[in-house]
Amino acid sequence: MPPLSAVATGLQFPLVLLLAASGSGTEPACRHLGNFDLPMLEKSGDVLIGGLFPLHFTAPQPDLSFLSKPHHDQCHGFDYRAFRWVQTMVFAIDEINRDGSLLPGVRLGYRILDSCDHIHTGLRGALSLINDSSGQEGMDSRCPGGTPVSAVIGLASSSPTRAVAHTLGPFRIPLVSYFATCACLTNKLAFPSFLRTVPSDLFQVRGLVDLVTHFGWRWVGAVGTEDDYSQYGIQAFSEQLRQRGGCLAFYTTLPKTPSPERLRQIADTLESSGAHVVVAFTTEGQLYDLLSEVARRNLTGLQWVASEAWVTATLLSAPHFHPVLAGTLGFAFRSGSIPGLGDFLLRIRPSPRPESVFTNMFWEELFGCTLSFRGDEAQTGRGSVLPACTGAEDLSARDSIYTDVSQLRVSYNVHKAVYAIAHALHQLLRCDSVARATGNRACRNGFQFEPRELLSYLKRVNFTNHLGEKVNFDTNGEPVPLYDIINWQLDGSGGIKFEKVGSFDASSPEGLQLNMDEERIVWTGGQMQVPVSVCTESCPPGTRQATRPGEPVCCFDCLRCADGEVSNRTGSTECMKCPLYYWSNRERVTCVASVEEFLSFHDSMGIILVALSLLGVAMTLIITMIFYRFRATPIVKANNSELSFLLLQSLTLCFLCALVFVGRPSHWSCWLRQAAFGVSFVLCISCILVKTIVVLVAFRSTLPGTSAVRLFGPPQQRAIILTCTALQVILCAGWLAWTPPYPFKNTSYEAGKIILECKVGSALGFYLVLGYIGLLSCVCFVLAFLGRKLPDTFNEAKLITFSMLIFFAVWISFIPAYHSSPGKYTVAVEIFAILASGFGLLLCIFLPKCYIILLRPERNTKKGLVNKPTTHAIN
Repeated sequence: MPPLSAVATGLQFPLVLLLAASGSGTEPACRHLGNFDLPMLEKSGDVLIGGLFPLHFTAPQPDLSFLSKPHHDQCHGFDYRAFRWVQTMVFAIDEINRDGSLLPGVRLGYRILDSCDHIHTGLRGALSLINDSSGQEGMDSRCPGGTPVSAVIGLASSSPTRAVAHTLGPFRIPLVSYFATCACLTNKLAFPSFLRTVPSDLFQVRGLVDLVTHFGWRWVGAVGTEDDYSQYGIQAFSEQLRQRGGCLAFYTTLPKTPSPERLRQIADTLESSGAHVVVAFTTEGQLYDLLSEVARRNLTGLQWVASEAWVTATLLSAPHFHPVLAGTLGFAFRSGSIPGLGDFLLRIRPSPRPESVFTNMFWEELFGCTLSFRGDEAQTGRGSVLPACTGAEDLSARDSIYTDVSQLRVSYNVHKAVYAIAHALHQLLRCDSVARATGNRACRNGFQFEPRELLSYLKRVNFTNHLGEKVNFDTNGEPVPLYDIINWQLDGSGGIKFEKVGSFDASSPEGLQLNMDEERIVWTGGQMQVPVSVCTESCPPGTRQATRPGEPVCCFDCLRCADGEVSNRTGSTECMKCPLYYWSNRERVTCVASVEEFLSFHDSMGIILVALSLLGVAMTLIITMIFYRFRATPIVKANNSELSFLLLQSLTLCFLCALVFVGRPSHWSCWLRQAAFGVSFVLCISCILVKTIVVLVAFRSTLPGTSAVRLFGPPQQRAIILTCTALQVILCAGWLAWTPPYPFKNTSYEAGKIILECKVGSALGFYLVLGYIGLLSCVCFVLAFLGRKLPDTFNEAKLITFSMLIFFAVWISFIPAYHSSPGKYTVAVEIFAILASGFGLLLCIFLPKCYIILLRPERNTKKGLVNKPTTHAIN
């Protein structure tokens, strides 16, 4: 709304003042304050419909000096297109009056004023319509029972419409707009009596955003004006565009009367912004000056996107605008044909009658002449034009905006507005049983009714017009949001034709609202390829957008996705993490299954370890065969052949258990690995422990009076081995029963790889099994160390001590190597420890004996094995 000071002082509005009479019994009188003598096109009738049209697009600014009474200057810049809208309203009312089925017995009249596309002039005209304009200032009259007009059709621009809607709303006088699209007018609390036959800008903005994003335009400029239509439209467009990944390169505002310097500044912005697409939310008159400056600079290559306010503006289709605007794309109201309107427009002629004032203005503007009439002819209204306009061309021969009825859009909406009011009046004035039951005043008092009654019927109106289009209003007084998408194309005669290349239906489901026939579009400069308008080219797949500090979101850098993240489309704002056990490929565009790594039988390392394991088994079997072949020799007998064979078998199991660690981990292999390792090594160490004890007892038994040999015979030896092994079996069984080892996919070692390994499950069970092996090894080592100096030539205790030292060295070094080795090398370290300790025991204990058996048979005698000193006192 305009400021109150501007409304109060800028214009002298026509008001009605109710004065109390001094004497009793005197009826109150109404006095008109202000000038009601306004140019008007009117026709009497039973019911009057008001009209406000911008017949001029330049209104003088009111004098706000407060020093004198404001006066009203003449508006300038006659708008042929708006005059066609006026004639369309007249044509529709005449058509209804001739129709016997719609409003039978009722004759419609009209009062049409010029709003000059200005807030103050529009308000002045609206107040003139709702007050009786027959009187002059200072004349008294009785207060009228209601407003002269029952409804008002208007206005074209959103800001004047808001002002008029605020004024008419409290009186519930219907205001039906044919061109005001501002979303602000949807507020029914502020504008309770406002309806329109054009969709709200909310839908147009949604369609424009869909159109811009459909063609991949993310860097878009915007041109608007200082009125509500532009401000609300650009704000909504900017917000929705930002949500869809685009942004405004600039937003410049055109003043109502821009200075040349301001026009040059805006043109500089258009040229330097880098945006190749410009969306203009403005009217044709406001855009004319800017486009003239753009055309003067020959600033071509810009793809203009038009709002419905100027997309079919013939004023801007002049030849000098063709290099700039050819290829323009924009939204337009649905077009429709009005049969008979073309002939009706051609029949108008100037006349001296007062109601022909607008026609005379049109005639003078169109033909560039001054109309005057002879005195006698002025009385009858049938006089011809004086010679000043003689020879003027007939209207049918003029290539005029006024006579162009090929694509009626706003005129079609005016036609729908008139018929909507007529159908509402038809229902209101039809005195059926329902109307009488609801107390309809029109049924009691003829044509006397309140505008609020007509408003209630108008909100519920529902009819199908001559084109088969359904006309109705929703709860906000809005029609069905339908748009045509128009492309400005050069025709063969050097003019511009408005070609329909698509449509937008906001009532359709999401994703199906925009329909484009892209093959029919001709882009700016006559190109057939879609223009590109981006601040930065879209990031390719495998990268993401990274905004630059202090710059719009449309200006960004492209960063390669990190390991394990992908982006599989162009223009990704973020990279997606791959699912578990998947990894990004080299191009970072897709997730592939991570490489599974484990020590397999096909790896070179696995083959080497398996070969070493089999070598250990083979060597053990060979030594077993040697010992079996020479089992009767003293060296085999002296080393307790039963324990030797049992130790060889346990070493064979140790070498074989290493094979279980190779291959893909599974539940059974994880269980078997640790159990086989723990039991086989305890069996091996138990045999060595018993062997050590036997050696010690054998030498101690040579002392006089000892009976140790009898106390530690084969049964006791077997019992110790069985007991020691049984304890390990119990530990392993408890471990496997409580929290057994299990296969695990480890992704933390190396990016893009899955290490298949066996988790120990219970750490306590694992360390008890290892600790028990270590305990037996320590006991065995201590006993062997104590017997290392026994006086025999072939000292078994020394060999056991040396083998235990190797065993300890291997397993002590195994612990840090096991925890620091990555991936499959962890398993390889454990296998290596098993094999190394196995080979250490095998070679240290049995290789010297095989050397004597095979290479030094002369020492394989009882005398050669024991070499006691001749003088040794034993107490």
